[in-house]
Amino acid sequence: MDFGIESGSTRKRKKKNNDTMKLLILSVFFVILAIVLIVVYVSSSKKVEPQQPVTPPTVVEEPEPEEPKTLQIVNPESNDRPIAVMIDNNIGEIRHAGLQDAYINYEIIVEGGLTRIMSLYKDKNTNVVGPVRSARNYFLDYALEHDAIYTHFGWSDSAEQEISTLGVNNINGMIDTTCFARDRNLPSPHNVFVSIQKIKDYLNTKQYSSTSAGWQVLNYTTEEVELDKDEEGNNSTMQGLTVADRVSIEYSATENRTYAYDSVNKYYLRSQNGSAQLERKSEHQLTVKNIIIMRVENKTIDGEGRQALTTTGSGTGYYITNGYGAPIVWSKASRTAKTKYTYNDGTEVKIADGNTFIQIVPISSKVEIR
Repeated sequence: MDFGIESGSTRKRKKKNNDTMKLLILSVFFVILAIVLIVVYVSSSKKVEPQQPVTPPTVVEEPEPEEPKTLQIVNPESNDRPIAVMIDNNIGEIRHAGLQDAYINYEIIVEGGLTRIMSLYKDKNTNVVGPVRSARNYFLDYALEHDAIYTHFGWSDSAEQEISTLGVNNINGMIDTTCFARDRNLPSPHNVFVSIQKIKDYLNTKQYSSTSAGWQVLNYTTEEVELDKDEEGNNSTMQGLTVADRVSIEYSATENRTYAYDSVNKYYLRSQNGSAQLERKSEHQLTVKNIIIMRVENKTIDGEGRQALTTTGSGTGYYITNGYGAPIVWSKASRTAKTKYTYNDGTEVKIADGNTFIQIVPISSKVEIR
């Protein structure tokens, strides 16, 4: 019969089981503690590396392709036919109109030691050009090489004959008055002006072509022309090269042209007989990028002092731009052929992008470049 009293062996057995359980619990505790300590130690012993900033990948941008340079003085893609206008240069205090818009101006001696200018227009519709004067036959040779419409107000007998003989497309303001107007505030005959736009509009009436495939004479370049440098950028060894800060051209005892170089703007300021040559509308002094000087033979052919010029064959001269000048040779195979300009070694002259004054002077004329 059991009265709830344990025997001694039972108590011993329970005590042994309790001790075993305590030992197991303690063992598990110490194992867990050991693991925790190890984890803490390992974690605390690790070096904390500072966080490095993230550098975005370098993006290499492709350079934009450069736009090809194009001429500014004329549009090389245009086939507009040039308009040549005879300009009075014996005008005293009267100012010229429209010469700054011309891409080429030819100045040549006429009777009495005076000069006239033939201005060439292309891709510009200048409203007022002049004063316009009469034709001279040797100007035809330069109008023809540009395939230009030759515009004038009257003509000499030889010019009238040769315009017909050579078949020169021309507009004579004394006959075709549509494009011309007189300024009644100025004295005659120095008061006739013409509109380039009206000339172009009038071409259909004359049944003249308004386009040309053979208009270009000068060998233009879009690069800056530096005569003092060779193609590699070294100092030029060109024979006869000279500084050209000031240019003086004497046509006769009464007619002198001078150019002063503006090194900031890289053009020349033109003067006539000691006075600045001013444009009528802007009142600015005429500026010129390129100067070509051509020496030609001339002679007087009548009592009025009219001239004959030898425009064909070859001769000497100068090309002047950007503060320097170099000797050149000009050649023209026929009256209608294009004039070629070369240096003494035969290399063709490259003309800087800008307007050009071509000074055709007698062989005996005094020219100073300094």
